[in-house]
Amino acid sequence: MNRAEKNGARLAAAMVVLSPLLVCQGIYVRRVTPKLPEADGPRSGEAGCGAPLRLMVLGDSAAAGVGVRTQEEALAGYMVSGLKKKFRVAWKVEAQTGATTRSTIASLKSMAQEPFAAVAISLGVNDVTCGRRATTWLAELDELAGLLRLKFGAQRMLWSGLPPMHEFPALPQPLRWYLGARAKWFGRLLREWAEPQPDCVFVAVPAGGYGPMMAEDGFHPGPRMYEMWGAEMARRIMEGRGLFPHEPTAAQKD
Repeated sequence: MNRAEKNGARLAAAMVVLSPLLVCQGIYVRRVTPKLPEADGPRSGEAGCGAPLRLMVLGDSAAAGVGVRTQEEALAGYMVSGLKKKFRVAWKVEAQTGATTRSTIASLKSMAQEPFAAVAISLGVNDVTCGRRATTWLAELDELAGLLRLKFGAQRMLWSGLPPMHEFPALPQPLRWYLGARAKWFGRLLREWAEPQPDCVFVAVPAGGYGPMMAEDGFHPGPRMYEMWGAEMARRIMEGRGLFPHEPTAAQKD
């Protein structure tokens, strides 16, 4: 039995023992946790000067900017802020509170076809909380990546690691431990899945100290977290020299 299988077996056993308590705590958390809105403001636009770059920010409530007031303070805003110094960025946010990988695939299938050279993806938390099987989730990641390549022409996909749910103040124990352990497991699976693929980049979240940077609901990123996250995602896009048609490769420069 490999490490992933051992993790799955351990968490399945814990779920059997703790199930009544975890279910009650989950209901309680949903009832008492403040329901913050998605960030206000435009979800598409253009900014900057230079070579053109089309960017899609895709995923769940964090991609939609829950925890801050406007899209300028959210993931998309800070990514555009970092990229516009070098690119003419045409950006679009396709994100929704509660989105899972499966629902995101369905949403993309209903969208009109349009090209995006870079896609920033925030998914996995809702897959963890809804009890998605790891094997099912990995198959959905394959389907999502294939859809982004074939329908949207994605040349660089940036996959955000799952946040440390064991640090989420909104979650009581042992629910915090259980969801934190599942998030760590899914995060490792995501890294192992993404790293061998040349057009995929795994972007890890801070290893510690995440809790103090969270929004008032104790579940979503706060302003400082979005700033750090957006800056890192922008930096990782700019590392990908030669991946975009408008950008000369090293050989062409020489």
